[in-house]
Amino acid sequence: MTNEAIRTLRDQIARVYLGDPTPIDRLICCLLTRGHALLEDVPGVGKTVLASALARSIDCKFTRVQLTPDMLPADVIGVTLFDRDGHELRFQKGPLFTNILLADEINRTTPRTQSALLEAMSDGSVSIDGRTHTLPAPFMVVATQNPMGFEGTYPLPENQLDRFLMRITLGYPDADAESRMLDLRPASTVLDALDATLTGEVIVGMQDSVDRIHLSEPVREYIVRLARATRASNLFRVGLSPRGSLALAQACRAWAWMDGRDYVVPDDVLELLVPVCAHRVIPSDPRVQTDHDATGRLLRQAAESVDAPV
Repeated sequence: MTNEAIRTLRDQIARVYLGDPTPIDRLICCLLTRGHALLEDVPGVGKTVLASALARSIDCKFTRVQLTPDMLPADVIGVTLFDRDGHELRFQKGPLFTNILLADEINRTTPRTQSALLEAMSDGSVSIDGRTHTLPAPFMVVATQNPMGFEGTYPLPENQLDRFLMRITLGYPDADAESRMLDLRPASTVLDALDATLTGEVIVGMQDSVDRIHLSEPVREYIVRLARATRASNLFRVGLSPRGSLALAQACRAWAWMDGRDYVVPDDVLELLVPVCAHRVIPSDPRVQTDHDATGRLLRQAAESVDAPV
């Protein structure tokens, strides 16, 4: 039943997003891990469509925010106002208080607003005027950004990139998929007609099931050896942190669960190594520090020096 539900969700999203299905699986994996996803690629390849299709396929609250350079933290988080009678302060919740938040073009808003959003993502709550406001469950931020070098972008610093479970690139669709896209125009036809296949309560139950997936001692040690290899390698100025190891382990649990297994295998670790870890390390060569693909190749090179458990 569970695997069938995930297949249905995957197929539903694929009706709109006609490109490589791998980003769909990775986005679902982030959701099941209670993580957040950063979709990065050139404009026009379907970042917003992919995120919107996921949100519309789940019966929960969905909010989209188009981030701009003049946006303030209060525009995202909320603001405290006097009520109409002027007798007491009342917190007016911002678009952050939702189940799935699409933060479009996160690197076009200022570092101050980026920081406020990402701190809320990390803590799962917002503290304003001495009061803590808890975000709803499930809660997931899907942020999109254009690659560095595009005009008017504010790069996310490494400590804020670390808030995202995965950094996902989409790539261009193949010729057949692009031809079908021209015929169907899914973003303007199919997207609005998508029906929810899962509820928010079901997603929370799936997340709890992922927590119970077994991570054997050999696989745990394999993840630790991979992390230590990046720290010791001359390829990286900053290797994978313990928080990165934790993120990789939890993502692997979700990946195994999606595959119908109650245990993690080494192939899960290698499959998710780049999307989970490439944005958490800093290469020694400054020429490739902003090149996500090049960093991924360096990660795979470092992983080749670590023997996988049998």
